[in-house]
Amino acid sequence: MIEVREVTKRFGSFKALDELSLHVEEASVYGLLGPNGAGKTTLIKHLAGIYRQDSGQVTIDGEPVYENPRVKSSLVYIPDDLYFFSQYSIDEMAKFYAGIYPAWNWDRFHLLKQVFPLESKGRITHLSKGMQKQVAFWLGICMMPRVMILDEPVDGLDPVMRKKVWNLVLQDVAEHRTTVLVSSHNLRELEDVCDHVGILHQGKIVVERELDSMKSDIHKIQVAYAGTFPEGLFQEGETLYRTQNGSVFLLIVKGNREELLSRIRTTNPIILDVLPLSLEEIFIYELGGMGYEIKNILI
Repeated sequence: MIEVREVTKRFGSFKALDELSLHVEEASVYGLLGPNGAGKTTLIKHLAGIYRQDSGQVTIDGEPVYENPRVKSSLVYIPDDLYFFSQYSIDEMAKFYAGIYPAWNWDRFHLLKQVFPLESKGRITHLSKGMQKQVAFWLGICMMPRVMILDEPVDGLDPVMRKKVWNLVLQDVAEHRTTVLVSSHNLRELEDVCDHVGILHQGKIVVERELDSMKSDIHKIQVAYAGTFPEGLFQEGETLYRTQNGSVFLLIVKGNREELLSRIRTTNPIILDVLPLSLEEIFIYELGGMGYEIKNILI
């Protein structure tokens, strides 16, 4: 569906994207993660057809996105910093978009007034940031897009409205096979909605996998020994993180779960537990070997 192949983008001497490749399947929710400055917004602006890459390809359904009105007519981009015409009301913006997006659905627009309790005749720019985000989703969902590109989409929304918005988006994924790419720092929220995850670092995708598969390959293990920790228990590259509190060790290890546990059991630990691992922890420990690890800093 969405295909990015060896895309490079420079701003002067700075290389924002470095031969980056990414694949998003149809009717899926793809979570784009990365530290600040990794290139997430630059990538998103290529996917939305705002930037043209220096080299490589950015396509949706095999067609290039940049300067392609047919592709853009079925794509919705909701950025973190929203823009609306300063004099327009919600009703006026709806009429404007209805003239641009061929699949615009007026029935949806009127139905969603029950979800978004906003005065549709007042100026959008007079609304708070959170209310403007509601307007963006209200209008975006009515465009009946095949692709939604979301950058920090629910920032500024209260918890109840966040849930309403995600329910609407996921309903379109299931019923209309909408494809969603979302970038957010709220990893706990992404964990609930994403099928696939890509981790971006220094302009490259360093990890791209199904979320369930990623979780099945990285494990948080708590283990304790009566004596010393058996060094050499894990092979090079398997241990992503290790900390000690008395005789108890907390380990983040990569590999086959049953094989790892079988190996640990041969060392006769007095405690052995496998703990739940969050997407936030996966993000931190996947980047740990790339100079982005969390260190104790004394000030």
